[in-house]
Amino acid sequence: MKFKHAFHVFVDNFSVIYKQLLFRLIVLLVSGAICIAGVYPFIKTLIGSSQFNALIEGVRGFVSNLLNGQVSELASLSEKVQSAYSDLIELLNTKLTQLVLSGLLLLLITVVAKWFMGLGNYATASVINDKMALRAKQPFLGTLIRNLKRASIYNAIYVPLSVLFDVLVVVAMFFLFFMLLNSVLYFFICLFLFVLAVVFAITLKMTFTSDWLPALIRGKMTQGAAIKYAFSRKNKNTLNVMSNFAVIVLIVFALNVAALMLTFGVGLLITIPSSYAIIICFELVNYYDREEIKYSVDKNTIISPEKERPLSREEFFRGDGD
Repeated sequence: MKFKHAFHVFVDNFSVIYKQLLFRLIVLLVSGAICIAGVYPFIKTLIGSSQFNALIEGVRGFVSNLLNGQVSELASLSEKVQSAYSDLIELLNTKLTQLVLSGLLLLLITVVAKWFMGLGNYATASVINDKMALRAKQPFLGTLIRNLKRASIYNAIYVPLSVLFDVLVVVAMFFLFFMLLNSVLYFFICLFLFVLAVVFAITLKMTFTSDWLPALIRGKMTQGAAIKYAFSRKNKNTLNVMSNFAVIVLIVFALNVAALMLTFGVGLLITIPSSYAIIICFELVNYYDREEIKYSVDKNTIISPEKERPLSREEFFRGDGD
């Protein structure tokens, strides 16, 4: 039921996706321009190298044969990719200083870009929450400005932790990919295990941070209280939340890959901001259900708990009531 209600909330708030899309595009364009200006010399040298081109050709041939069903040649192509990868690593070792500086710059730009995008996610969550609680249609930009201080502090804490987790996962998946290629397992089993590991890592992150944003926005908690509430798993049915997030992650993967392959990337303009919105909707629905607070999924439907929790005196005077 949580997933069903989250989907209905998502549809009811679909217009906010276009506003978030515009915000994300502005952040991407600015950060992309800075990134290209900063690391272009190193990227140009890397892309122009014979080692990099050999790796790309090997991967292209591997994917082409895989899609065409020519399984018999996959083993030799896999060896070619591993050889090209080893040559590229040797090249990078000779340019270690440039690699480290470029990597640090990319990391800094990524953190700053994710911080700004996090402001958009906070505004999106606030707009959706106001619609769920009060049927109020709040302007995206006005909500962004009104919540700028709380959103900035939230992202100043959340983004570094998120980026650190993402970096650890990317490094682990990088080594896992080549470790699986070197194994005796059938290719499709290796691919299955790799995707499974990625999905599990993302699901784990979402499960343990899902309550953070709703606790700030709907619960009106302080930053410290919201963090404590998020990572405390007491009476939160963690396995149920994790299973729902696993389904959401798989659907998001499928939709984004389909948009990339079938629309030559154009569909990503809608599917990427939609992915963040559906996750936010589920986080809010999950919070409302657990805290036994009634909420609206559309203009004609209100979801009420079997026994609605009465508001405390503090909550009443804060304006938490519907």
